[in-house]
Amino acid sequence: MKFGVHFGSRGVAGNPDSLTAIAQKCEALGFTHFGMSDHVIVATEVDSAYPYSASGKFFAQDTGISLEQVTALSFVAAATSTIRLLTSVLVLPHRHPVLAAKMLATVDVLSKGRLTAGVGVGWMAEEIALLGGPPFADRAAASDEYIESFKELWTADHPVKTGDFAAFEHLLFAPKPAQTPYPPLWIGGESKPARRRTGRFGDGWYPVAANPRTPLDTPERYRAALADVRDEAVSAGRDPSAVEGALLAIYCRIGEEQEGRDGGRLAFTGSAQAIVDDIGRFAEAGLQHFLIGGDGSDLPGPLDRLDQFASEIIGQVD
Repeated sequence: MKFGVHFGSRGVAGNPDSLTAIAQKCEALGFTHFGMSDHVIVATEVDSAYPYSASGKFFAQDTGISLEQVTALSFVAAATSTIRLLTSVLVLPHRHPVLAAKMLATVDVLSKGRLTAGVGVGWMAEEIALLGGPPFADRAAASDEYIESFKELWTADHPVKTGDFAAFEHLLFAPKPAQTPYPPLWIGGESKPARRRTGRFGDGWYPVAANPRTPLDTPERYRAALADVRDEAVSAGRDPSAVEGALLAIYCRIGEEQEGRDGGRLAFTGSAQAIVDDIGRFAEAGLQHFLIGGDGSDLPGPLDRLDQFASEIIGQVD
């Protein structure tokens, strides 16, 4: 099992000194991935439903503070040497595909091949519109073309793409990413279309455990969903075993149990031993990368939680 940490691009991770400290702490403790979320701006009026809360309200719609994700990960690259840099996830409709491909390739080159490109279609229509992205209803089709564009730009000597949402020719794209043929692509999302997209394009499936509409809070649910992803890979003519299974349980905490959907304990909460056991059962269901949320109101809190998780969880997982 490999472990990672996800941070929002504000708060404790929004300060250069604390961002350096937490990234270096994660690396020293043996975490494999350091991820940051993607909001370029926050609209002042948001009617779009946030998919990861029962109420649908976006928790970060207050000050609008947010570092640009890929730039921030480039800063993290300079402060570290081994930990992988994860876009967690890059919202594909936020950026022109050629620009996004160049930004990601730049991080991969400057980090000497440490980028994992997590990507998703996004949920906030207002943000996509403000950034000049494709129509919200077309974001999935556009995102598929953007992923195809990334692969073309990262591998072809003379990239060409003709599509409804991405089109280019007569250009040179260099340098190519440091990783061959390109950085691993983790596809975010829990829905059936997201699973299909992963089967077609992904090197990894990167869902969130706490989507109320598609919860992945039991090993059985995760096993079935990952099997669906790999069936989609077979349908796309790809090797299903090449698609790795990841999961972001942003709420994971050692300590007080949280209540799950059935009234029992929510997986990945409670005692350290209970969480270790949960990870073991999910590993048997195909999980290979387990990521937790690291955010906190001040620097000591996240650093202490990272220490505790490393010693009581990572150190105890077989």
